[in-house]
Amino acid sequence: MDLGLKDKRALVMASSQGLGKAIAEQLVREGTDVMIASRNEQQLKKVAEELNGINGGKVKYIRCDITNSADITRTVKHTADVFGGIDILINNAGGPPAGSFEDMKDEDWQRSFELNLLSYIRVIREALPLLKEKGGRIINIASSSIREPIPGLILSNTFRLGIVGLSKTIANEFAKYNILVNTVGPGRIATERVEHLDEGHAQMEGVSVQEIKTRSQKSIPLGRDGTPEEFAKIVVFLASEGNTYMTGSTFVVDGGKLRSI
Repeated sequence: MDLGLKDKRALVMASSQGLGKAIAEQLVREGTDVMIASRNEQQLKKVAEELNGINGGKVKYIRCDITNSADITRTVKHTADVFGGIDILINNAGGPPAGSFEDMKDEDWQRSFELNLLSYIRVIREALPLLKEKGGRIINIASSSIREPIPGLILSNTFRLGIVGLSKTIANEFAKYNILVNTVGPGRIATERVEHLDEGHAQMEGVSVQEIKTRSQKSIPLGRDGTPEEFAKIVVFLASEGNTYMTGSTFVVDGGKLRSI
């Protein structure tokens, strides 16, 4: 299938590693020109060099702290200046700290709001005039907690659900511009974030990290962690011309772990 992504222009947030990097790579392989952005400029440069070695779209990078509104404005403008516009916006952000309700103070809630929800709002607001020019795609990355809360992740459980409400609402509002908006929630995907959470759970329970990992994988019908590449391919399809009629939807990529219908 031709996904119609050749010469499209994409901005992928938080893309110097993990899921963001994997999404950027799959877009590049389809011929999309991609702007990658994160706080780590050294890592961005390394990733850009790696992805530019693929026989696909061009990759540029810009440092951006997604909790800083001025950085977001600068990033969107730079992307438009370099590529001449934006057709695809991938909103992504690192996960907030683990912990229960009683662990969190006001500043924890505020930081997570700015990182995991307000950043998405700001990026969409800045990119909207560009997306309205020809229509486009917005994919908001969330978590499987949008369907089933994850114990010990009160901040993620709260603000990831906010992403779903945001996506569903603007999907209706932006449909007249031919902008499709969808949310994708990763389950247990083999990233540094999952490794970090495993280490935290192991420490709390006084067991090995491997025991936590094995136990978690047994709860997944497919019996293993997903790969960033597997997750990225779903996102890229939704961002492509292969998807012309799905908007306002929420998808979970979790190997069948969630039991809810």
